[in-house]
Amino acid sequence: MRDWENLKAMLTKGSISRRDFIKQSLALGISAAVAEGAFSKPAQAQTPKRGGHLIVGVNGASAKDVLDPADITAAYMQIFAMQLYNTLVEVDIGSDIRTQPVARPALAESWDARPGAMEWTLKLRKGVTFHNGKSMTAADVVYSLNHHRKENSKSAAKSLLEQVVDIKAVNKHEVKIRLHSGNADIPYLLADYHLSIGPEGTNFHDGVGTGAFVLENFEAGVRGLTRRYANHFRSDRGFVDSVETLAINDPQERLDALVAGKVHLINRVAAKSVHSLSRNRDVQVFEIPGGAHYTFPMRCDTAPFNDNNLRLALKYAIDRYTLVDKVLYGHGKIGKDIPITPYDRFQAFDIPQRPYNPDLAKFHYKKSGHSGPIVLTVSDGAFTGAVACAEVFQQSAAAADITLQLDRVPAEGYWDNVWLKKPFCASYWSGRPTVDLMLSVAYKSDAAWNESFWKRADFDKLLLAARAELDYGKRRLMYHDLQMMLYEDSGTIIPMFNNTVDAGTAKIGGFNPLPTYELSGLRAPEKVWLE
Repeated sequence: MRDWENLKAMLTKGSISRRDFIKQSLALGISAAVAEGAFSKPAQAQTPKRGGHLIVGVNGASAKDVLDPADITAAYMQIFAMQLYNTLVEVDIGSDIRTQPVARPALAESWDARPGAMEWTLKLRKGVTFHNGKSMTAADVVYSLNHHRKENSKSAAKSLLEQVVDIKAVNKHEVKIRLHSGNADIPYLLADYHLSIGPEGTNFHDGVGTGAFVLENFEAGVRGLTRRYANHFRSDRGFVDSVETLAINDPQERLDALVAGKVHLINRVAAKSVHSLSRNRDVQVFEIPGGAHYTFPMRCDTAPFNDNNLRLALKYAIDRYTLVDKVLYGHGKIGKDIPITPYDRFQAFDIPQRPYNPDLAKFHYKKSGHSGPIVLTVSDGAFTGAVACAEVFQQSAAAADITLQLDRVPAEGYWDNVWLKKPFCASYWSGRPTVDLMLSVAYKSDAAWNESFWKRADFDKLLLAARAELDYGKRRLMYHDLQMMLYEDSGTIIPMFNNTVDAGTAKIGGFNPLPTYELSGLRAPEKVWLE
């Protein structure tokens, strides 16, 4: 669209206001989320300013939080840990924010695969030091990756690395990874935040990494404090002198803290607050569509959810359009129980949208033979607006003569006490940059985070085959079949994809929204500066 390119050129030159830019973008058919994302790009061209104390308010904190990346599940520790650690690869946007994310060098300066993608060689960046002064070598990388492969490991990344035969140091700055079968997505896998690199021999509980910030203090579920690491290997990261990461699980408390100037950045702004917040001149709203989605997983190993008719009944009994309209206030789009982001090149667009159909819901519910209430455990600790979503679900299910009984629980400890434990609950995913990563971490039978405990050997077999298939056309057909299996049979209801909405004060510079993960791919603290 030439008009869109011209409009972006005007924005880059500073010859158009934010309000007029978004207004004209909408007139061209560009979504508000994409317009906001484009508007944020010129900040990257500004001259960064060093110094100051950055305060970030984040949800998902728990008194059981630990610094080991292998044990991290929720946003608070994801964002705090990425101040301390680096991964071998990072995921960033390409030339267009609306297209597939790309893998960028981080601790690995380059990578190469032999034909068949069964053997990968990574050349490590030289001159990188850990916070304890030790120089990073291949031995540290081998040790860190194998940390997740140990027999007793409970890391979510363990299932991702089961495809690995061995990891060896070729020399001081080169690592070789051999796989059971080919995988063209290995660079994306190595960007997973769990696979952070620490010094050889570490237990990962001291927070010593190569990150832009050094650990000063950590109070689980309360507060974390870091200071800038003077010897960080990147000059374009770590602009502020220190970062204070506050645990603020309640969305309204986070918003109030931002508006009052008590914090500079927050994550997961409630959709209902976006419109009014965007009118506040002291605040910036960062919104972008991507792979983030809300889920209601049903444990397929537990009655009554072990019956697919019951699962289908609930999938037809949820009013997705009302959820997007009344809960997301339009800041997202409906989902069809497939976790693949709409921008992904392998998304199965021809699979029809599952409608809200009380009659079909009644049909499948009757076939299941179940009677009595179905308990849904829910909390806004799962995702902002989860309780409101459950209430809409309860009402729409009632029209199908299905009684949903809501078990409202506190946000504190939700991910420890509810998720992966209760038979039917609310959950949230940031999405993943590739189909294989999303399906491997959440739907493969032996995945640690298979939240619905849905297990199919034919799904697993085809997933492994698709991973190794380098022919695009054949791989696309395989991923299509995998998505159809999920659509027809899985234990996960995915009613909608939500836009990622973060916000900051007017003092924040350099923020670039990414379609994968919140707060700029979890790395906003090291990317932004204070004006």
